[in-house]
Amino acid sequence: APAGTFPSLMAEGKMLSRRGEYDKALACFSNALSLRAGDKHCLVARSKCYLKLGDTENSLKDAEASLQDDKTFSKGLYQKAETLYTMGDFEFALVFYHRGHRLRPELQEFRLGIEKSQEAIINCIGSPSTVKLENKEDLCFVSRQAESKKENQKVQIKLTKDQKWTKKQKPVRNPKTERQLLGELYADKAYLEKLLKDKDLMESSTKQGIKVADLVLGGIAYLERRSEFWQQQKPIYARVRERRLRQQSWTRDKKPKPAEVDRYIVKNMQDIDMLLAGNFHEESCKKAEHMLKTIQGWSDDEVPNKNELIGNLHSCIGKAQLEMGQAEAALQSHRMDLEFARQNDLPDAVSRALDNIGRVYARMGKFQQAIDTWEEKIPTAESSLEKTWLFHEIGRCYLELNKAEAAQTYGQKSLKSAEEEGDVEWQLHATVLVAQAQAKLSNYRSAIMSFEKALRKAAFIHDEAAQKAIVAALGDVSKSFIEELEERREETTIYAPK
Repeated sequence: APAGTFPSLMAEGKMLSRRGEYDKALACFSNALSLRAGDKHCLVARSKCYLKLGDTENSLKDAEASLQDDKTFSKGLYQKAETLYTMGDFEFALVFYHRGHRLRPELQEFRLGIEKSQEAIINCIGSPSTVKLENKEDLCFVSRQAESKKENQKVQIKLTKDQKWTKKQKPVRNPKTERQLLGELYADKAYLEKLLKDKDLMESSTKQGIKVADLVLGGIAYLERRSEFWQQQKPIYARVRERRLRQQSWTRDKKPKPAEVDRYIVKNMQDIDMLLAGNFHEESCKKAEHMLKTIQGWSDDEVPNKNELIGNLHSCIGKAQLEMGQAEAALQSHRMDLEFARQNDLPDAVSRALDNIGRVYARMGKFQQAIDTWEEKIPTAESSLEKTWLFHEIGRCYLELNKAEAAQTYGQKSLKSAEEEGDVEWQLHATVLVAQAQAKLSNYRSAIMSFEKALRKAAFIHDEAAQKAIVAALGDVSKSFIEELEERREETTIYAPK
């Protein structure tokens, strides 16, 4: 058994780690874990030691083990993200930085992690000459269930087929750049490359039977990977300085290079979308307004799709304003988006703007205006799934206006489209809408049958909350149906011949 108690071993390990004696600290944390297996704080501490020693595989294992019982453990999330980032898996690292930031938004390290991961991803990706950006977001669902589903659907930036990003092949090596990246290690790499020219040495082997050539080539390959990694990730101070210099250059010259424009647009649109998705509506709105002002100062030659981009930014601003409770301002922003879309003959943008305008009207309780807007959008709906959402929203508005027949008609249209798409969840929502409309029409028998059908669909997708709500509604409709039958029976008894 290891000498000492768990707290004493943890304290000693932390002290050794601070001194940079990671091998000794690793032994302390391993001994501590033998006394208290699975301790998440100790696993994170040992993971840090593994990472400092270059053992990313074991570092990742410990980080994941610290999250086994508590997926919201912020230190474990950060350590996993840091390990993935060091391994060069920038996309996965970004995911875990975002998870940690949502849980602990006050921690600076998660924000820095998001920034450096995004920068590394962009550094790995070639800059397209032109990028067509489009916010593809599902229609807003007026009822609470559909609003909940919509929140889980992420805002995405869609690239056209001929503008897909592709990862660069191995970069052309510039000795000056490589010397800056490797620092003191550059001399080691030069020495190893010099050894390759010694044929006799390369053909020899060590006492353990390992070829010297394999060792030398392995060392060079490792240094090249480190060089690529450092070139991709860039230190934070370099990023800040680079952006400041770039902004100063743009202000001075007023003519940014096409590659710089593309990168600026893609980076900022990604940030705006991520802020919206993360419910940072005020920050998203400010960033979109600043970007809009910047874009408006550039010429059409510098930004070929300028009007389309301006409309897109008005759309982002409108969404953020609506979530901040500024409905009138949001309506104005989406109308600007619609105006730019019609002026430039952009059918997808017209569809998007009509969708958002209808959503604002519905949120304001102006259901007839929402219906008129969404009915104008119907011809632009292409997929069965889009029609499902659209018909359902219109039906819900009609139900709010106590126009049950129209609500039933649109509910049935929504159900038909959902069945064509094979989306069981939206079949459930549409069936509930039909049942509610039938209940308002006092067609209780049909309403009961529809609610029972919806209940089976809710059970099929294991939606317990929906099942409880449907059972309650089914009870109310059944009670009304029984009362109606009793009234008919009484009338029959009164008017029956004696």
